[in-house]
Amino acid sequence: MHELVEKMQNKEIRAVAKAITMVENDHPDKLSLLSDVFSFTRNARYIGITGSPGAGKSSLVNQLITHIRSKNLTVAVIAVDPTSPFSGGALLGDRVRMNQHFTDDGVFIRSMATRGSLGGLARATKDALRICDAYGFDVVIVETVGVGQSELDIMKVVDTTAVVLTPNSGDVLQIFKAGIMEIADLFVINKADLPGVGKLRGLLKDLVMMAATDNHMTAIVKTIATEQQGIEELWGKMEEHQEHLYHTAEGKRKREIQQELEVYELIREEIWRDVKSFVEQHDKASQITTDRDPYRLALEWFERWKKEGGSH
Repeated sequence: MHELVEKMQNKEIRAVAKAITMVENDHPDKLSLLSDVFSFTRNARYIGITGSPGAGKSSLVNQLITHIRSKNLTVAVIAVDPTSPFSGGALLGDRVRMNQHFTDDGVFIRSMATRGSLGGLARATKDALRICDAYGFDVVIVETVGVGQSELDIMKVVDTTAVVLTPNSGDVLQIFKAGIMEIADLFVINKADLPGVGKLRGLLKDLVMMAATDNHMTAIVKTIATEQQGIEELWGKMEEHQEHLYHTAEGKRKREIQQELEVYELIREEIWRDVKSFVEQHDKASQITTDRDPYRLALEWFERWKKEGGSH
């Protein structure tokens, strides 16, 4: 067993942070570590909080942490932040906005940089979820960066996805344009003390009715996170959805799809790493010029890799 996994089993919280850092930095022992982690996962509840910037996601997560802890459950938060173009680190770390939980041993909060990932999620987010699960957290929350149409990737890593909207923000247009309806297990109308709540709720209700199935209807919850209003109902709806997934074929199918997508993603990463290394070793980068056809060059490199590198 990997040393860090043993330390996690012994409840050394620093081992969790170190393991996530190893995964983010593509440490040579990463796959060995994650294989051991996978064997110790404890079936934590994975919850995603997504939505446009300014919707109040961090305030909502902050109040959710407080509510979850009142239930004597432990919680880890993976806050996926934008990446600095200079350092590669995370900007606007959500840990600052959740500082009241810093001294709570039952709470772990980690900011992760997207590092250019296109889906609002860091490449290592799924791995971080499993690490937190292996440690023994009861609930793991992923808060995404909030980048509009590319938020869809969250459905690949969590069980329950809450899409946070605010009145009069135009967010409802994103629902139609970006397919958000397909990933939302529940809608949260935050800042529900603002004008326009009734109109937004009506639009969402129409959408929900059109997308409803015999077994499940997407819930709509109103909250005012800054005043701790609606948090108990929100948690209740999240628990209901978890129960729905556990007791229906839909839940099994969702987990199987996520597993398949994860396997493909791991294969893609390994192929990309191998091809990149092969190209750099053979000094192919010097062939890149502005007048070269990038499509033909990519095909040439890939075919050469398959012939000289990929087959070994």
